[in-house]
Amino acid sequence: MTVKIGVSACVVGQRVRFDGGHKLSAFCQHTLAPLVEFVPFCPEMALGMPSPRPAIRLMKTALGDIRLVNNKDDSLDYTDAMLALCAEQLPQMQGLAGYVVCAKSPTCGLERVRLVDDRGVLLGKIATGLFTHELHKTYPWLPIEEDGRLLDPGLRESFITRVYALDAWQRHMADGFSAGKLVQFHSQYKFVVMAHNPTAYRELGRLVANPKLFAETELAKRYLTDFMQALSTVATRKTHANVLMHLQGFFKKVLSSDAKQELLELIHQYRQGHAPLLAPLTLLKHHLRLNPHDYVAAQRYLQPYPAQLGLQA
Repeated sequence: MTVKIGVSACVVGQRVRFDGGHKLSAFCQHTLAPLVEFVPFCPEMALGMPSPRPAIRLMKTALGDIRLVNNKDDSLDYTDAMLALCAEQLPQMQGLAGYVVCAKSPTCGLERVRLVDDRGVLLGKIATGLFTHELHKTYPWLPIEEDGRLLDPGLRESFITRVYALDAWQRHMADGFSAGKLVQFHSQYKFVVMAHNPTAYRELGRLVANPKLFAETELAKRYLTDFMQALSTVATRKTHANVLMHLQGFFKKVLSSDAKQELLELIHQYRQGHAPLLAPLTLLKHHLRLNPHDYVAAQRYLQPYPAQLGLQA
């Protein structure tokens, strides 16, 4: 089964924008496309709007409501129609493992979307696009990222890690959730979580250790939401080095003094910024091949996403 990622249609080159153009993402086209199945969607086109078309914007009314209106005539209000479209379309997106949205769009923007008041005065770039808002409300665990933000190495790595983690969760729980399956999944991902958010790592551990405190449906939703939120924190050299030290501890009894020293020095070089993450990871995998260890071999941290993406810099 291929990993499915929803995407604003303009981001994959479809000419659906208000000006008749597109916002093709080079990362999506050249790096992600060979490995995933994109599911393009344009809320405006799905609503029946043409391309090109009059621009729309988000407006905050005197009552505090956020409305999606025509840029020049706010009596042309598309809010209710867009919400009805979301109610119809979003249930069909349940199997997605992530979503790439178009930045600044009044329907698809994730953050910093322009918001005006009912006099047309700019209140700031403080809103979320209406469709993306409903998408997040429906699937609070779904990795959502903007096309432009994927140019940032840390945000890109976090997003891709979450996409493949959610896909793994969906496959693991395909025939139903259970506390036992949760323990297995968490065991495989604990070092990934530790690298991204050590505090959440401890909190999720307590949640997994006390499954009877919640009904199964609530436990599954709570774990998945908190798990994906933890992975949205960008990992640092310090947190990665901490995980690497934990992993090297599994080999301290089987490695020679020279081999242990070599690995420790490489982890230190990585922590100091003098070596890429791939260097200590490659050496750890080498020692794992020579000294098989089932628990370490099962850790998703060693390969959280396909190596072809080349993100472990």
